[in-house]
Amino acid sequence: MTNVKAAGPRPIDVALLASVFVIAACGLLYELSAGALASYLLGDSVLQFSTIIGTYLFAMGIGSWLSRYFEDQLPAHFLRVELMVALIGGALPAVLFLANAYAPAAFRLLLYGMVLLVGTLVGLEIPLVMRILKRNATLKDLVSQVLTFDYLGALAVSLAFPIVLVPKLGLVRTGLLFGFMNAAVAVWALLLFKNELRHLRAHAWACAGVMLALAGGIWGADHLTRLADEHFYQDRIVLSSATAYQRIVVTQGRQGARLYLNGNLQFAQSDEYRYHEALVHPAMAAHGAPRKVAVLGGGDGMAVRELLKYPGVEAVTLVELDPAMTGLFKDNAMMRALNQDALRDPRVTIVNTDAFQWLQQGGDIFDVIIVDFPDPTNFAIGKLFTNSFYALLDKRLAASGYAVVQTTSPLIARQSFWTVVQTVESVGLRATPYHVHVPSFGEWGFVLASHRPWREPPGLPPGMRFLTAPTLRLMFDFPLDMARVPAEVNRLSNQVLVNTYEREWGKVEH
Repeated sequence: MTNVKAAGPRPIDVALLASVFVIAACGLLYELSAGALASYLLGDSVLQFSTIIGTYLFAMGIGSWLSRYFEDQLPAHFLRVELMVALIGGALPAVLFLANAYAPAAFRLLLYGMVLLVGTLVGLEIPLVMRILKRNATLKDLVSQVLTFDYLGALAVSLAFPIVLVPKLGLVRTGLLFGFMNAAVAVWALLLFKNELRHLRAHAWACAGVMLALAGGIWGADHLTRLADEHFYQDRIVLSSATAYQRIVVTQGRQGARLYLNGNLQFAQSDEYRYHEALVHPAMAAHGAPRKVAVLGGGDGMAVRELLKYPGVEAVTLVELDPAMTGLFKDNAMMRALNQDALRDPRVTIVNTDAFQWLQQGGDIFDVIIVDFPDPTNFAIGKLFTNSFYALLDKRLAASGYAVVQTTSPLIARQSFWTVVQTVESVGLRATPYHVHVPSFGEWGFVLASHRPWREPPGLPPGMRFLTAPTLRLMFDFPLDMARVPAEVNRLSNQVLVNTYEREWGKVEH
């Protein structure tokens, strides 16, 4: 009997398997980019990622089904598909950013239309590669090899996307870079199958055109982003940064600096003092002698600035998830001027971690805790407004202490506001709600949480720009259109607040 040694994989097959790794990485990158953009611009990250992923996978199924109709000239079809994926997928973030700025009414239609188109094209890629490889491999080896490289590519980009790509390159440049990689696979296919392609010159020109277009986009990515931002935000953009957690934009206009997170206004220099004085001083002044204070959220340092007006404060712990936020407001000269170098004060300790996890770890007990999170626009933030969170907060609050929670607008989002009040009370804390008018936001609400009744403080520290004793007293009076309404407890298991908030704010153009 003659033993025949199995031949090793041909170089052309190795090249195609390597291309599977690249196209899998690129395909997942486009999916993640669409989900991240939808979360940034539409809110509710769970809903956006769920619908984007579902639409994308459905479209891939359509593409896989359509691949059965591609019979002759498979390398040529593969090359064309790669170029289309490169151009459409690579441009997806840039096109959506521009659409949000210039044609917001068409944003959702364009978002899901591009996701469907890119998903369909990506669904065509792997079946075409498998049919090309089938010429020289058994089905068993073919499936295992292709799927192995496909999953490895997906793993690589899923790790790189939040850790390296978005923080370092931004969404627009990242999309264009991966589009360029898809186009490079097309060039690779051009070289591998040049003897099989009927219109080699036309394919070569198509590859060159797409790569030049994407290279130009990469070169002009900052200009594209700035163009979209300046139209969307109106004022001049002085800082724009995409982090692993959010998109930070600072503008400068006639009313001074404004900070936006994921497109939502966080403060305006012209009236932020109203918000931060109302947030901090009703709790601090009423306590009498606070020494240890915690701030959860509030990475801009404005609340810390107000806390440091009390000479008896010995230590402030600032817990902020995004190190880019605290870094910006600690190191940038313009931002430091706004918070009066509060984050550089030796009494301040910055902890960059999730506030929920930080509370779970246990530790110091605080006289006052300031809770200054963004509004509950998605479930990731909504968990910080649940009874589970407030139960943890209670464990870190001194028996004589006060916590205060920023709690959206009791006028526009009345049900949401009283949901937070109900949730605070559900864990055994006394809830004392109040409100203040901030021109940039309108009527805004807060909730004091404590074990002892809140009493009007005997005085306020010097340096107030807004608060006085008469002003403070008025904030605790609620007119009829903001009076308490029945509300559910917001729990981790239901997150009713997120849906209520979306429904109430959805009625208002903002």
